[in-house]
Amino acid sequence: MRGRGRIRVEISLSPDLALRHMPDVLHFKYGDPAFRGWTPILRERFGYCSPDDWYEATLFHLIGPDTDWLDVGCGRRVFATNPEGARHLAATCRLLVGIDPSDNVLENEIVHERAQCMLQDYRTDRQFDLVTMRMVAEHIEHPAEAMGALSRLVRPGGLVVIYTVAKFSPASLVAAVTPMSFHHFAKRVLWGGSEKDTFPVAYRMNTRRDLRSLFREGGFREESFTYLDDCRAFGQWKTLATAELALWKALRTVGLRYPEGCLLGIYQKER
Repeated sequence: MRGRGRIRVEISLSPDLALRHMPDVLHFKYGDPAFRGWTPILRERFGYCSPDDWYEATLFHLIGPDTDWLDVGCGRRVFATNPEGARHLAATCRLLVGIDPSDNVLENEIVHERAQCMLQDYRTDRQFDLVTMRMVAEHIEHPAEAMGALSRLVRPGGLVVIYTVAKFSPASLVAAVTPMSFHHFAKRVLWGGSEKDTFPVAYRMNTRRDLRSLFREGGFREESFTYLDDCRAFGQWKTLATAELALWKALRTVGLRYPEGCLLGIYQKER
């Protein structure tokens, strides 16, 4: 891993290592602590960091000035809720290429290069040190084809970071059995955003077992895996958000996982 000095990763990457970079993530996302709104203050009071925060802190740990980075499914934003943090990492790395089948990628202002295509259709002579897939895996209908592309695009010793929803979380189960019109409505009410940023789901890469098996077949090994509790459903309403975080903390006190969650997996290509 240290041979070419591209990826600044410590074996194995744990949440504690990502936590070192959480102040930077929160600074870019929310600004000066003295002027932050009620949402970050409430989360800090409960000791909670969102799945987005953990994913972004992980990339702050991994990306350095010699990193060639491919972001799959980047759309118009590399980080949905932290554009300044993404801009910082884009300026830090050596190369950032964004690909997405949606024409949203044409609106992405921070990638160095962009291509409007599916992962398996992207062709280049390069191999990348880091490939990231933020909220992409749940949409992939043909995982074997995606893995073939990753095996081709990642250099030996390079990493793939998968950040996606858990297959059996309540929101995923509801999304699996409801039409796209409901997805558009729920996203607009709970999180905001437009219909052009919402896509059909397949959930074929959304358990640890499925991811581990697929990546093993593709020549990767699991480097790190974390379940991330997701307490953002009522983030627009202070009373409900407080109740949700209180429930989260109560469950943690008795050793239970919050039912809504995301997955954060890191996979290293074998040499």
